[in-house]
Amino acid sequence: MAFQKNAFIFAGLYTFLATWPAWASVDVTMKDRVEASIGGKAEILCRYAFSGVPSVVIVQWFVAEKDSGRRRRIFYSNNATDVVDSGTGFTDRLNISRSSAGGDASGPGPSEDILLTVEGVRLGDEGEFICQVSGMSAGNEEGRTQLRVFDSPEPPVIEGVHSGISVNEEDPSKIAVCEARNGYPKPNITWYRDLTPLVIVKGQVNIRERVTKESSGLFTVESELQLKVSKEDKDAHFYCEVNYFVPNAVKMTESQRVNITVYYPATSVWLHRDSPDGLVKEGDTVEIQCQSDGYPQPIFAFSRENQEEDLPSEVNLLVLRDVTRSHSGTYLCRSLDLDTYEEIVGTLDLQVHHLDRAVVHPKHAVVAQGDGVTVTCNAQSSLNTNTTWFKDGAEVSVGHTLVLQNASFDTAGEYVCEVTVPSLPGLQTSGSTHIIVEGAPEIRDPEATAMEEIVEKSVNLSCEAWGYPKPVITWSSTGAKNWREVSNRATDNSAHSVVTFTVTSDLTAACNATNDIGTDTKFFNIKAIPLTTSSSRVTVTVSPYPKKVKKEGSGVIIAVIIICILLLAILGSVLYFLYKKGKLPCGRSGKQDITTEKSSKDDIIMEMKSEKSEEAVLLQGINGDKKPPNDQ
Repeated sequence: MAFQKNAFIFAGLYTFLATWPAWASVDVTMKDRVEASIGGKAEILCRYAFSGVPSVVIVQWFVAEKDSGRRRRIFYSNNATDVVDSGTGFTDRLNISRSSAGGDASGPGPSEDILLTVEGVRLGDEGEFICQVSGMSAGNEEGRTQLRVFDSPEPPVIEGVHSGISVNEEDPSKIAVCEARNGYPKPNITWYRDLTPLVIVKGQVNIRERVTKESSGLFTVESELQLKVSKEDKDAHFYCEVNYFVPNAVKMTESQRVNITVYYPATSVWLHRDSPDGLVKEGDTVEIQCQSDGYPQPIFAFSRENQEEDLPSEVNLLVLRDVTRSHSGTYLCRSLDLDTYEEIVGTLDLQVHHLDRAVVHPKHAVVAQGDGVTVTCNAQSSLNTNTTWFKDGAEVSVGHTLVLQNASFDTAGEYVCEVTVPSLPGLQTSGSTHIIVEGAPEIRDPEATAMEEIVEKSVNLSCEAWGYPKPVITWSSTGAKNWREVSNRATDNSAHSVVTFTVTSDLTAACNATNDIGTDTKFFNIKAIPLTTSSSRVTVTVSPYPKKVKKEGSGVIIAVIIICILLLAILGSVLYFLYKKGKLPCGRSGKQDITTEKSSKDDIIMEMKSEKSEEAVLLQGINGDKKPPNDQ
């Protein structure tokens, strides 16, 4: 009953306003569309202007329900009060602000801007907002604004396929899946290969999209890219681009790049040598690798040209250990495509370089003094060689031929030739020849040697002679009573002998070197130095000097001897003075005996021994008498 009454009142009011004269009106202005992000705020402006002067101004805000289209008031105001309707979902989120309409007013009546602000925009806020202005008899009008709500999706997630894709597949294969979650309105996904966007092409490119509306009202879009791959796609990068709306703009974000594994058959096969670097020589370990331009690598089999049997290998690697020249030749690698059963062959030529043992001619040679000899050294090789000759570790010649002219005994000996390959270090060989120079003996340092030596001392004489046939050394002497040979050694073309002589007097020794061709002699003249030296009535025995005294040192020796004699003379004078003063008892007339066991610090007895005699010579008394040994 109340509803019918209200409806009757409303109908009457409407008829009254509709028949109101034209000069009583109100103009309401609003934007067609306002956009806001979820969680942000939406500002909806309602501007009105009266052509007349209303007695009261009533402003009401409504929202149109999406399902039924019915209005639901959310705000009411008049000249006296502002009321936010309760239980509408906007109750705690609405703010109203007013301001003068400014210069846009078109009439004498009031004009005003009413700004409705919705805080914390929700997805359910999207819809139509209605601003109704009533001035009763002054006019009644309303405006409408569509509120659009946006929510940016999460960053896109892409996942590529992990298994390989063959180019031989007839239909497009799955490449990757891209997902953009929780966006509003629905985001759009575009696929790219490198920088080129992909569009659907029948039989080549296919894109499948699935849209899910979450319980929150947001949208999740999942897009799957399918592609008929080619060999070029092995290096391509795929990604998705997500386009989504934000207030008053469109934004874009990209996913990460993914790469796929593409299987494609081989069109060619080749071999290459991994090791060693450079040229190959005998004894090396050779590694040969086989590869193709297909993926994955096919099954390989190695063999040698004109040989049916396969060589043992590991996957795509052939290892040849300790190679010889027999390993030289052409090696084959065959691949078999298991999809097409097509066989492809690659080849590699291997050259194993060698250097044979050196051949020296002649190995032995006997040449007469003054003559010459020519020796050759050759070694077969697959590369150019250099030859160097050495004697006793020193380089003597370069080249395959050794020419020795005007041979002497210094020429004799062993010559070693070393053959090397400059282009392949480590490849070398060597040989040797033995040269013998035939001739009469030659004594090294053949000039006669003069020396001095103390009597009863021993002296060593050394003699070395060269010649071929091997010389024989013999010794002869004059004036020598006791001598013997202490060392004797010989080689094929030399002899060396050492003898020791005991000097008793001046002597001459001769070293004679003899072979079938001739003789050579060297003389040694030794001057004997007397064993004792006397001065006045004092006889002194002097310690022996070194066995061998060179002539140039005799002056020093004589000076030392003179100094000793002077010292002995002074000693004798002192003894004689002491005797005269009675300080030195001596003699048979009751004087104190002097013995060798009891001698004072003033008694001096000098004794000298030689290899020939060991008698003690007593110091002669001042009175000239000689005392027997037991009477001292």
